[in-house]
Amino acid sequence: MSRNRASTPLHTFSESMMEENMERAEFIITKWDKNSSTFTKPTSLFQDSRHEAKEFLKSVNQLQQAMRFFASNKSSPAKLVQSQSLMQVAMKRLEKEFYQILSSNRDHLDPESVSARSSISDDETSPEDEIQRVGESFSEVEQFSTLAMSDLSAIAGCMISSGYGKECVKIYKVIRKSIIDEALYKLGVERLTSSEIPKIEWEVLEIKIKSWLKAFKIAVKSLFHGERIVCDHVFSSSDFIRESCFSDITKEGAVNLFRFPEFVSKCHKSPEKMFRMLDLYNAIAELWSDIDSIFSFDSTSSVRSQAKNSLTRLGDTIRAMLSEFESAIEKETSKTPILGGSLHPLTRYVMNYLSFLTDYSGILSDILANSPLPESVSLPESYFKSSDPHENPSSRLAIRMAWIILVLLCRLDSKAKLYQETALKYLFLTNNLAYVVQKVQNSNLRFLMGDDWVSKHDATVIQYTARFEWLGWNKVLSAIPENSVVATTMTSKEVKQCFNNFNSEFEQAYRTQSSWVVMDSKLREEIKLSIAKKLVPAYRDFYGKYRALVRSENDMEPIVRFVPDDVGNYLSDLFYGTRPSGSASSSTSSSPAQSRGKHSRR
Repeated sequence: MSRNRASTPLHTFSESMMEENMERAEFIITKWDKNSSTFTKPTSLFQDSRHEAKEFLKSVNQLQQAMRFFASNKSSPAKLVQSQSLMQVAMKRLEKEFYQILSSNRDHLDPESVSARSSISDDETSPEDEIQRVGESFSEVEQFSTLAMSDLSAIAGCMISSGYGKECVKIYKVIRKSIIDEALYKLGVERLTSSEIPKIEWEVLEIKIKSWLKAFKIAVKSLFHGERIVCDHVFSSSDFIRESCFSDITKEGAVNLFRFPEFVSKCHKSPEKMFRMLDLYNAIAELWSDIDSIFSFDSTSSVRSQAKNSLTRLGDTIRAMLSEFESAIEKETSKTPILGGSLHPLTRYVMNYLSFLTDYSGILSDILANSPLPESVSLPESYFKSSDPHENPSSRLAIRMAWIILVLLCRLDSKAKLYQETALKYLFLTNNLAYVVQKVQNSNLRFLMGDDWVSKHDATVIQYTARFEWLGWNKVLSAIPENSVVATTMTSKEVKQCFNNFNSEFEQAYRTQSSWVVMDSKLREEIKLSIAKKLVPAYRDFYGKYRALVRSENDMEPIVRFVPDDVGNYLSDLFYGTRPSGSASSSTSSSPAQSRGKHSRR
């Protein structure tokens, strides 16, 4: 009996404490119940009085304790019903507060509202500028009111612990998903299917790709990242709920965004499209760590998988494009020689393509790193020395670039055979190899091919040039007696024959080579100077010794048709492709003799 008497006061004390807690809770909860006669505040609890807001949340926690006490104490069913009724009223108030805070802070994530605040009107901006402005506005996501997030987190924690998390989550998902979906729409993200993309003209699709590249970065760095920050903070009290909310809000939009590159890569595989594929690959690869971090939940694994699938598919497509590009070079079989031995369109196309391609060296190295080199790729060591591809990731790319250039050089060798004049064959090779070397030197190709390759092929250009000079001008030089012969006395007949031979050979060489071309201006001047150094001094010596003899014996048509300065002037006209209208003749069929009035000073 004594034990029962001792326990009764303790029970009564606990019950009275719970009743007091419930009374305090009832006072403040009823105060903010719009159905209560004491309700006089139509504004937000959290905006109107932060002190009361804290007291409100505190009273809910006390009410929870009272409910648990009355539930365990079967003797107070009325108190339990009363506390449950109060809790429902409190949750409705908190549910409204949660909605109001989310709605009133919507402008922090609403790109349309942010854009409307811009001083630049829509008709003065391009779609690209609009997308950029929208992207800049999303930086505010990470500056989402600290106070608002703190209030949302407090309300969410209170409702979840009270068993009303479902209502809270529903509000959050509806509002936040509408923000994400609207933002993606504003960024120009379309819901295209794999069957729709092949039907889009490439020019139109390329515009969509450019738009996607801008939207993708903004979406990952600001939109999804910002939503993850807010979601993690608001639902910090429940790992399960924050994962569920973030997944339901972002997964659909993210998967739709990330699958676009995969769809594009499946239907466009011509080498001309490779640069856009590289842009898409680079965009995903560059932000992969962000994607992996933002969508780290198990429930968002489909987003990571989609991004990974797009990377894989793009990598496969890029490798296939590279092989197709190489094959296209090998299959180029045009049989028409380029006029004047000038630069072949294939040379220009391939080298420009490769130089632009190496702007993506880092990405290409990654793409080629784990793929074996084609069996056809076999580089002679004398042509190109490379490091071990397993030790140097960029070595595999260097080998592929070196091989493609070698394929090009082999095609150029075969096209040189189309020329009947042997000298023109070497001029063609000079022009094209010089262009190849120049492109390597002036682009990122140099870092892949190396200085040794450049020096070696520079030397080959010099060899081709020397061969061309010999074949193109040897007959002219041979028409001039050697110094030892000039030093001796020649008969008038022998002198006449020498001048006639020189006139004939020089006119023939000039007439033939007037339509020939040296593309590089520096190389053009070097070739002309080299020819002049061999030809003009030798002719000057011969001319100085025997000119008077020939003129004194022949008053008819002069045998000496050129003075030494004429020779240099005529040489200066060469290798432009068409004879200029200056000192020589504007007619490509005329000879130096026919236009000597401009030059001759006999």
